Amino acid sequence: MNSLAERLNVIHHDLPQLEGERGQTGLVKASGASKSVVNQWLTGKIKSMDIRYALNLERELGISHIWLMTGEGDRHHAPLHGVPDAMPVRAAANDDADFVQIQMVKLRLSAGITGFQTEPEQREGGTLGLRRSWIERHQLRAEHLIAILVKGESMEPSLFEDDIVIVNTRDTKPVDGAVYAFNYEGEAVVKRLVRDAGQWWLTSDNPDQRRYHRKLCKGAECLVIGRVVRKESDRI
Repeated sequence: MNSLAERLNVIHHDLPQLEGERGQTGLVKASGASKSVVNQWLTGKIKSMDIRYALNLERELGISHIWLMTGEGDRHHAPLHGVPDAMPVRAAANDDADFVQIQMVKLRLSAGITGFQTEPEQREGGTLGLRRSWIERHQLRAEHLIAILVKGESMEPSLFEDDIVIVNTRDTKPVDGAVYAFNYEGEAVVKRLVRDAGQWWLTSDNPDQRRYHRKLCKGAECLVIGRVVRKESDRI
């Protein structure tokens, strides 16, 4: 199905969650968009869907946000990034040719499971603008980048709580001294990776090593989500 209107009309008629809803009401509730916007989707006046609404529909109805936005893949499949048959991360739509809007997300993880699902992080407007020239200069691909908030104080003074870090989900090769986002026993953490005595360790930059001691990174309990390639901070 090549148009957004066709895809939305299919799910509006097929999904039991929307039965009994008058007209567009079900899609309005599930997406969080206004009735006017939904009407323009269904009539073809708006031909693309904002990532925020697509992720809301994925969460509420189990419809792949990638299929909603592009028509690609299985509409019933809400994909895990980084696992076989996963769909790629998508950069959000943007009207400024000089900038690419990177999704700000919360990571949904399971212990011992490679890959991840996301839900929108509404702070800072839901996206972070990066100059296209910066992405190209560092030989990155926008569809592989996500933005997440730093939690806790373990990486101070390098990273403070609520700093934003950009993670390249395609770069999971371990490099001594580099900073990565990890799935550590089902929890998303940002740590520095260090090689010592033939083992990989997750280390914190906080000098209070008794409180923030290093942890062995081994096996399914410690999975790399991606390498941190940039930070945005209010700290000067």
